[in-house]
Amino acid sequence: MAPTQQLFKFNFDNTYAQLPADFYSPVHPTPVPAPKLVVYNNQLAEELRLSAPPEDTDAIASILAGNELPEGSFPIAQAYAGHQFGHFTLLGDGRAHLLGEHLTADHQRFDIQLKGSGPTPYSRRGDGRATLKSMLREYLISEAMHALGIPTSRSLAVIATGEQVYREPIQPGAVLTRVMQSHIRVGTFEYVKRFLQPPDLQAFATYVIQRHYPELHDLDYPGLPLLEKVMEKQIQLVVQWMRVGFIHGVMNTDNMSIAGETFDYGPCAFMNTYNPSTVFSSIDQQGRYAFGNQPGIVQWNLSVLAAALLPLMGEHQEKAVAQAKALLNAFEGDFHRAWNQMMALKLGFPNADQSTNSLAIDLLQWMERQGLDYTNTFSALTHLDFNGTPYDDVIFQTWRNEWLKALKSKGISNESAQSTMRAVNPFYIPRNHIVEDVLIQAEKGNMQPFTDFFEKLKTPYTRNSGDTYYTTVPPGADESHVTFCGT
Repeated sequence: MAPTQQLFKFNFDNTYAQLPADFYSPVHPTPVPAPKLVVYNNQLAEELRLSAPPEDTDAIASILAGNELPEGSFPIAQAYAGHQFGHFTLLGDGRAHLLGEHLTADHQRFDIQLKGSGPTPYSRRGDGRATLKSMLREYLISEAMHALGIPTSRSLAVIATGEQVYREPIQPGAVLTRVMQSHIRVGTFEYVKRFLQPPDLQAFATYVIQRHYPELHDLDYPGLPLLEKVMEKQIQLVVQWMRVGFIHGVMNTDNMSIAGETFDYGPCAFMNTYNPSTVFSSIDQQGRYAFGNQPGIVQWNLSVLAAALLPLMGEHQEKAVAQAKALLNAFEGDFHRAWNQMMALKLGFPNADQSTNSLAIDLLQWMERQGLDYTNTFSALTHLDFNGTPYDDVIFQTWRNEWLKALKSKGISNESAQSTMRAVNPFYIPRNHIVEDVLIQAEKGNMQPFTDFFEKLKTPYTRNSGDTYYTTVPPGADESHVTFCGT
């Protein structure tokens, strides 16, 4: 048999490992007893210009479990900090190993990280492992988010480890291969600002700018423009979350990507019944990260980033503080403009104005009073499918007439509106009860329900009116649904 590296070859260029030693700890993954390939993302492998798994999948499993290091890798655990539920904490990769940065043929750079691959110097008494259920969950939802058109980490593979992980209850273990533009977080800047030296902050900002925002490279004081760029990315990201009813569940600063990607799919969920106060996370007892609170949390997180970047905003700190405050104060207006534009598209209008804003707000208020499903209601609008209750409600009928009148007054045909809406209103989302069911089946060794559901989620905007299993939420399902961090 050919050497493993010839069957499955990354093209590593490890720039993060060239930063000063305090930014990371070199550490190898901990080998597992019986690595076995559970699921492999052929589409992502092709995008990364990697080979599909050979007939002997043991070779791939060995690498992606961390038992064998691929050629050119330099495994590290990244150091960072973060505000978790508003409280500052020193953190770091406690169960993840960054193998390196893979360069594609068209010079795109992606972190290749193993998650659940063993303890590191940042494990804080943790075991460094992950459960099969939680890693399959991240694989499923991250790829669903990608199909929905939302910036996100990707998942290349899940490898069962052949060992048990001690959670409640004891569960089979697994390692996920996560792919991102980078794992640089707001919390990384917090770590550098609090624990390293001013030259380190300058060097790190230069690195981040070269990697993600090269248009800022020649600026003497890049702090404020960098904050503005990250703010733009984060506004667009959370607007897209709200477009599909996604609730991240743990929006700590260490889970906020500088590049504007969604990642860390622990206690995340999708809202079914429309209610801005919706929370599913077991650890979010106060509703800090509820669906409707997500914009405000992004603004709060950006204020933390601003504090870390202040030394890079100019020699006069009072002026820098004033400029940072002015930018953060602009967040609300910028967010609402982006949200209004997103909602206009969900209603079939190419551009937002006061009339589309009013229509959106009135519809959402009616949906909340009626306890209606967010995704299914917009799907009904998209396809003009208003059979039976609740659409015979007089309030909705009045709203519908105003909506159709507004489309007509703007010269937008029903066909044109439907085309706009089909691109932004999904038919399929990762319904929480189905996610839970397919993961339970997978844990028992039956991957077919997982595979079937995954295929539906790959084409979320393709409507099948007879496919009610994947679009219907059983009564009481939301009330009993709870998500967990998995650590």
